[in-house]
Amino acid sequence: MNPNMNEYLFSAILIASAIVGGWILYLFIALLLKYWTRIILSRWSQVNLQLLKAPLRYLIPALCVRGVAPLLKYPKKDYLLIDHFLNILFIALFGWMAVKVVYIVRDAILSCYDIKAKDNIRARSIYTQMRVITNIVVVIIVIFTAAFILMTFPEVRHIGVSILASAGVFGIIIGFAAQKTLGNFIAGIQIAIAQPIRLDDVVVIENEWGWIEEITLNFVVVRIWDLRRLVVPISYFLEKPFQNWTRTSADILGTVFIYADYGIPVKEVREELTRILEKSKLWDKKVNSLQVTNAGEKTVELRALMSAADSPLLWDLRCEVREKLLEFLQRRFPQSLPRIRIEMNKEGSS
Repeated sequence: MNPNMNEYLFSAILIASAIVGGWILYLFIALLLKYWTRIILSRWSQVNLQLLKAPLRYLIPALCVRGVAPLLKYPKKDYLLIDHFLNILFIALFGWMAVKVVYIVRDAILSCYDIKAKDNIRARSIYTQMRVITNIVVVIIVIFTAAFILMTFPEVRHIGVSILASAGVFGIIIGFAAQKTLGNFIAGIQIAIAQPIRLDDVVVIENEWGWIEEITLNFVVVRIWDLRRLVVPISYFLEKPFQNWTRTSADILGTVFIYADYGIPVKEVREELTRILEKSKLWDKKVNSLQVTNAGEKTVELRALMSAADSPLLWDLRCEVREKLLEFLQRRFPQSLPRIRIEMNKEGSS
């Protein structure tokens, strides 16, 4: 047999053995990760070290191949090609590992906060910060990984250096081309720090009422009350006014307006409002008020003010109060409902 063929066969067997050994080592490490996730880290239920399994499935065999690379009997040209390929593979896999580690850290932090709790202001604040910061860090890791890969090619090494240094004509061209995207990127950082909005905040935007469902680096998704989704650029929340009903707390005030005749007994209506609220499971027992807020030519305006733990409960409470107050007026004081008076004077004959 040709000696060169023997060397190639030996090298191929060596690489295959390294890959098989790497897979066996990976299976052992995967079992350890499963054990650590279930036993040692059980108090952090959302921490999942098994996220590392995907990149480790390829990284460990690649490391084993790297370990036996000096023993390969390939010509120098082929060896340099294999070495270059392994360098690119390592950079990509370590970048992938870094992204997974970022997700693990994010889950570890978020597992300490319950966003489903009633009073979840702090939790929503942390969720918003972590989601935005995680996206930013992942983008940075991808950019650095791409830059390091480009630097392994002598022909385009300067491009990789330009990306890392954030300078040069290439960076300027990209900056002008992606000016709007970069603006949204910076706006995302400002949102994470200043937090004019957070996940699950109740907002009124573009005359639509809904919840903040998703915050990304470029846009925000608002879940409208009728389950439609309103998608707006993230810079919108820094440039235009909007209503945030849960900026400082989840509880909120609501009003019900009743228009009635001037003869309405306000005191009895106020007492009825109190009875309605005390019987309602939607009222949080904080605010209960009824006032005459306006008097027009034909009717007076009564404003019932009430409070609830959050905006969905308040909506239902307002509907309940409005319905029961109308029933009360129809049943007890039908003469106090809005009416038009016509006075006719009969002139006597002289």
